[in-house]
Amino acid sequence: MSNIKFENISGKYFSLKVRKQTYRIYMEESGKGTPLLCLHTAGSDSRQFRHVLNDRQITKQFRVIAFDLPWHGKSNPPDDHKNIEYKLTTNDYIELVTSFCKSMNLKKPIIMGCSMGGRIVLHLALKFPDLFKAVIALEGADKLDPYYDLEWLNRPDVHGGEIQAAYVSSQIAPQSETKYRDEILWHYKQGGPGVFKGDLYFYWQDGNFEKKSHLINTKKCPVYLLSGEYDCSCTPEKTMETARRIKGSKYKIIPGVGHFPMSENPKLFFKYLKPILKEIIS
Repeated sequence: MSNIKFENISGKYFSLKVRKQTYRIYMEESGKGTPLLCLHTAGSDSRQFRHVLNDRQITKQFRVIAFDLPWHGKSNPPDDHKNIEYKLTTNDYIELVTSFCKSMNLKKPIIMGCSMGGRIVLHLALKFPDLFKAVIALEGADKLDPYYDLEWLNRPDVHGGEIQAAYVSSQIAPQSETKYRDEILWHYKQGGPGVFKGDLYFYWQDGNFEKKSHLINTKKCPVYLLSGEYDCSCTPEKTMETARRIKGSKYKIIPGVGHFPMSENPKLFFKYLKPILKEIIS
């Protein structure tokens, strides 16, 4: 008899058709109840949400789902990807997420994203307020400006993964445990060539919508913003500015964490997430 204790996460692949392109998508899920769809950060993948997927208190009430975007993690790029410069646009991102929800037949899911995932959930709240029960933006402001040179992220004479990890290492709080910090950075070291750079096109340029975010109707789709006090990318100030523009939104600044709250300090993160989830379903 085996002594192995398996996690309660199931992983699977499926084909997702978006416009004329078909992608082989990898997803993981755990639990039953209200769908809680989780979107990963730029340049990484859905492994960032393993602690949410493994929390029994959450999975008692929620069907937690996380998937790797095309080009990321275990999801494939297009068949002709060698001839394509990957560049994520707002429209592409919206269509990928809504197509996933439709394919999975998710009825009024809660959608939670981090970093660029936190940005896109705000776009979804604006454009499709009736499709989602609520959105939770982790480190997700409505506008950010570039603050380092993207050319370093895709050069043949530089290890892109090492550079990516070096860049985001500054966004992790010093209090975070070494094992969590190292896991976050390992995911970034594994990213495909040019993928992080292509994601940041959305996060720093195409996805900015600070002049429209005030149009989000939080009575139709409640908006929650959570950011870490040590995040030097989506700073607490950027989060608060966004909250002021989105009338009716609620925000919290989490002490002792940076840009990756769900993976760098899950125990502390849950103290802020669980009351929000309880409020949404009540």
